Amino acid sequence: MLAHLSVNNFAIVKSLQLELASGMTTITGETGAGKSIAIDALSLCLGGRAEASIVRQGESKTEVCATFILDNNVNATRWLEDNELLDGKDCILRRIITKEGRSRAFINGSPVPLSQLKSLGQLLINIHGQHAHQQLMKNDYQLTMLDQYAGHTELLKKTRLAYQDWRQANNQLKQLKENSQNNLAQLQLLEYQIKELNELAIAEDEFGELEQEYKRLSNSGDLAINCQKAIELIYEGEEVNALSILQSASSTLVELAELDNSLSTLPNMVSEAMIQLEEANSELRNYLDSIDVDPERMAFVEERYSRIMSLSRKHHVLPEELYQHHQDLLSQIAQLDCSDEKMAEYEQDVAAKYQALVTRAEKLHKSRSRYAKELDKLISQSMHELSMEHAQFRIEVNSQEHPSPLGFDAVTFLVSTNPGQPLQPIAKVASGGELSRMSLAIQVITAQKVDTPSLIFDEVDVGISGPTAAVVGKMLRKLGESTQVLCVTHLPQVAGYGHNQMFVAKQTKAGKTETQMVKLDQEQRIAELARLLGGSEITPTTLANAKELLVAA
Repeated sequence: MLAHLSVNNFAIVKSLQLELASGMTTITGETGAGKSIAIDALSLCLGGRAEASIVRQGESKTEVCATFILDNNVNATRWLEDNELLDGKDCILRRIITKEGRSRAFINGSPVPLSQLKSLGQLLINIHGQHAHQQLMKNDYQLTMLDQYAGHTELLKKTRLAYQDWRQANNQLKQLKENSQNNLAQLQLLEYQIKELNELAIAEDEFGELEQEYKRLSNSGDLAINCQKAIELIYEGEEVNALSILQSASSTLVELAELDNSLSTLPNMVSEAMIQLEEANSELRNYLDSIDVDPERMAFVEERYSRIMSLSRKHHVLPEELYQHHQDLLSQIAQLDCSDEKMAEYEQDVAAKYQALVTRAEKLHKSRSRYAKELDKLISQSMHELSMEHAQFRIEVNSQEHPSPLGFDAVTFLVSTNPGQPLQPIAKVASGGELSRMSLAIQVITAQKVDTPSLIFDEVDVGISGPTAAVVGKMLRKLGESTQVLCVTHLPQVAGYGHNQMFVAKQTKAGKTETQMVKLDQEQRIAELARLLGGSEITPTTLANAKELLVAA
């Protein structure tokens, strides 16, 4: 419940500190005093639209702070936990608006985006405005009222998700069909470009390996001649070769080492060089023996090398990039695939998701139909109590052809206010006063099913008077026994039923207007009720009537 509201420099309010209690609290005051200003400030604190003009003249900023007690408010507590903003059993919302129009929001002292303030605010308090009866004529608002009463939060969430899945899949199918002709032309071009590449089927890194083999095969004659020449120079030359020279040098170094011990390592070094030469000669001999030019292999390598070079020029890429270019073209073809099989796959996906949506929507439709019948009886009964003895009320739930995020249903509130009159949409039948009474009946009944622990009714009793006003007061008081109710009213019959009453007054000091709100004690309540009953002149009779009103309440 709302425990405390602090308002500073908001419009004509300089400073306002309100301690609020459980039960039903009525708010009264003179016309133009600003009875709804605290509710306007609270709406701002709950994430409502803000403008720089709300900052009190001459001040730098507006600040509104609301403290809520979280006892038994499971939804709000869970939300705070999920967002890591829970801090004890209380929740403090704070909003600051500067004269430049900048806005800042806080939850339990932590700065938050405005969207979070709005999201949490819906779990803490529910405001029923004085223009709700005008909204009541709109079919989408009627559907919202029914869903709120039925507690369809989870069903609506699942239906909305199913609708989004189906809509996304359906849009993809439409896009596929729209692009099929363009894709087909592009696909044919790509297939023409890729035909020779598919036939070539070049492997990754193949060109580098082929290039090396091509060089070796095409230069096999030079390789054999030079290989034989190197063997003769190293080992097999009759007149002279490197190995025989090293052997002679080794013998000379052995003799030198015997004369000077400091040269003893040199013979070993030359011996190692001789070993290296023998190994080099052996490898060269083996390589020479392996050189065997295969004309068929040579023709194959030449032909494939030539094809790769030709296709790389044709596709304007380097030969070593031809493999990756081929893979890129294959990927493009896969993305443009508009085959009958793919189209059928998309159509099956759309059909499956549409059926999932239908299943969710049918559950929602059945629940709406059941709760509509329940509301029919309750609202009709409530309208009878509000001096509409012959009124009949019915909620018509019809399925539409095309779905929406809310399912397939269209809801229409029908009413008959006189005997023999057929049920018709309320916008065509109800007068202003009747519409106000119906709106109030619906709001009070649906509010009993909403989990929000605090409810505000802002002059929802407009157009109601006399005995009917007393019935309204009883309704709101009964609602206040289980929920915190704040009610702005101009009717003494409603104000008298409050467990508590607050008075709003406007004063002018030093050329500036200020609005104040104070809690009334028993004697002050009698005086205020007498003013509401008799106008500016309070007589013993109006005071007696006011006392009687409080006793009756």
